[in-house]
Amino acid sequence: MAQLRQDYLEFVKQDAEVIAIGPEKAEVFANWWREHQMPFIGLPDPDHTVSKRYGQQVKLLKLGRLPAQMVIDKRGLIRYLHYGSSMSDIVENGELLAKLDQLNLE
Repeated sequence: MAQLRQDYLEFVKQDAEVIAIGPEKAEVFANWWREHQMPFIGLPDPDHTVSKRYGQQVKLLKLGRLPAQMVIDKRGLIRYLHYGSSMSDIVENGELLAKLDQLNLE
């Protein structure tokens, strides 16, 4: 999430909003969010309601939820999707920003 915080203003310039969903309970999630001064929306999802809806995988042997990154357009359509195969399998912000560039040209 540090890379998202670092480039958050670049996403805003692309008319995008970053939303991070975490498995923790609301109070724990909110405390972590404040402590790390995240500038974007954070959504606690301890019952996995949202993660299940979007097909995010949980692998206990790989420390829980695997990363899932999506670009969802204003109509609610998923326009880019990456499911990580490990906790470190995260798409660079540049790739996400390039996809937003492309969508903004359409």
